Amino acid sequence: MKQRGVDKIFAFVVFLLAFCGMVIFISASLSLLSRSGANFYGIIFNHTVFGLFGGLFGVFIFSRIPLQYFKKYSLHFFIFSILLTLLVFVPHIGVKSNGSYRWINIFGKTFQPSEVLKIATIIYMAAIFTNLKDKIKDWRYGLGYFIGISSLIAIIFAAQPDTATFGILCAPLLAMFFTAGGKIRHIAVIGLFGILIFAGLVFTKPYLKARVMTFINPSENSLGSGYQIQQSLIAIGSGGFSGRGFGQSLQKFNFLPEAISDSIFAVFSEEFGFVGSVFIIILFVIFAVRGLKIASRVPDGFSRLTVVGIVILLTTQAFVNIAAMIGIIPLTGEPLPFISQGGTALLFEFIAVGIVFNISKYQKT
Repeated sequence: MKQRGVDKIFAFVVFLLAFCGMVIFISASLSLLSRSGANFYGIIFNHTVFGLFGGLFGVFIFSRIPLQYFKKYSLHFFIFSILLTLLVFVPHIGVKSNGSYRWINIFGKTFQPSEVLKIATIIYMAAIFTNLKDKIKDWRYGLGYFIGISSLIAIIFAAQPDTATFGILCAPLLAMFFTAGGKIRHIAVIGLFGILIFAGLVFTKPYLKARVMTFINPSENSLGSGYQIQQSLIAIGSGGFSGRGFGQSLQKFNFLPEAISDSIFAVFSEEFGFVGSVFIIILFVIFAVRGLKIASRVPDGFSRLTVVGIVILLTTQAFVNIAAMIGIIPLTGEPLPFISQGGTALLFEFIAVGIVFNISKYQKT
């Protein structure tokens, strides 16, 4: 394949998202100064050095790795990511937070291995679907591989528990399955299967049931389970058309929970209003459209499926976060890509787009 330059439009959109993310993160972080026990400088250091600068280094590295290595070592990467994620259940290594095992402690720094697992799963499934070729239309192969690998991932996420992350991961996997030639009726079977499992989890997992009930009636417990969504809507509504201005959010101070992580869109909306919110949404739409255009112009199936998976993963996560903040869906706790606080998440978001940059260099004219 003849190598060209990185797709400039896609790179520019990523740069704008990262820039907007840094601006609003600085503003939202000011809320930490008013909260006792908040490690303001530690969080800033983790986000900028480990997340932002580490992510830019990741872009540099992963945009230069020969493409054939991603497919050749996809199984090795996938197995490694599973073993790494299982470390969350190992005593003295796994870190329990808010009743969940999602973090591991490495030399005093916490790390979320599920971020590695998401990318590894996409790359491995891209390799499988590419190798299957026309066999993907046969339920024994296409549907069988999809359900088998998805079930393995589901068990790991359910044990943590982290059902929201698995739900988001299903979107790119389904998109890849369809792009690779999977049959519509097989996708319908997967969808029905997923709905039944989700319904079962809602009735058997109290924390999921509580989230759904809060979504249905957020005002019923406005000082408890409905507090975050109530404060988020107040922040978004008070931003009006053009916002209060940079740094002028009031809700981020002792009112809005998780102002620098999953609620950061509410802070952005309060400070930049409807105009700023629409601007961010448009950036993610352009990110998706341009990413899928890159996928349509690469010459090989593995690269195409990898780009589809990464782009749909990050776009889905973005719109799930935004939808939760404006009350369209239940709260998920998922961060807003390139914007929310989180060293591990930001690092691997940049690594993921670094892979897309790499593939974009081989677009057909």
